Amino acid sequence: MPTLILLRHGQSRWNLENRFTGWVDVDLTPQGEAEAAKGGELIKAAGVQIDRAYTSVLTRAIRTLWLALGASGQTFVPEVKDWRLNERHYGGLTGLNKADTAEKYGDEQVKIWRRSYDTPPPPLAHGGEFDFSKDRRYAGAVLPDTESLKTTLDRVRPYWEGEIAPHLKAGETLLVAAHGNSLRAIVKLLFDVADDAIVGVEIPTGNPLLIELTDQLKPVSARYLDESRAQPLPTAA
Repeated sequence: MPTLILLRHGQSRWNLENRFTGWVDVDLTPQGEAEAAKGGELIKAAGVQIDRAYTSVLTRAIRTLWLALGASGQTFVPEVKDWRLNERHYGGLTGLNKADTAEKYGDEQVKIWRRSYDTPPPPLAHGGEFDFSKDRRYAGAVLPDTESLKTTLDRVRPYWEGEIAPHLKAGETLLVAAHGNSLRAIVKLLFDVADDAIVGVEIPTGNPLLIELTDQLKPVSARYLDESRAQPLPTAA
């Protein structure tokens, strides 16, 4: 039976500082490292044998993957890194403190940028501190300058369909260690969650979401391995 584990990265340094992170490459905090390792321990305790692993090109997700694989005793599995599993691009909000941003633009406007399905923040200015166009991780790619959850899903979908889904259809067990919004996009695809409902789906950090699938990749069962930190699972549209 195809099996998918979704693992949101542990707490990052900018999570702790309450800043919009997006594509900025910040590391985990000690708490984030502990969350990632705990995720791996839970995978081991559940007896899940991983065939292949995926992550973004951002350090906090990569190190979460490594720590989880290490704690589960499965560092040997093949892993693939791809920018299309990156966090949502927060555009002109990148690097800003969330509380300060709310004071400047108003709580309602910031809530729309953060939680609406298809309204992106203002675009990121070219040539500034957080211009990613010169980063060799993205050489040859056409990069966004801001994203909503909808356009994040538009970026994730082709990678899901072309790279990840075929391995699941072959019966493999996959681990995807990524970010709140890229994982939310995968959840929307799998569970066919309505646009207005997906923005309310929360995926806790460092808590593996184990999803068993049919051969057609329809969810049969889904559960968080740490029940004490579980969030409500999505329902189909």
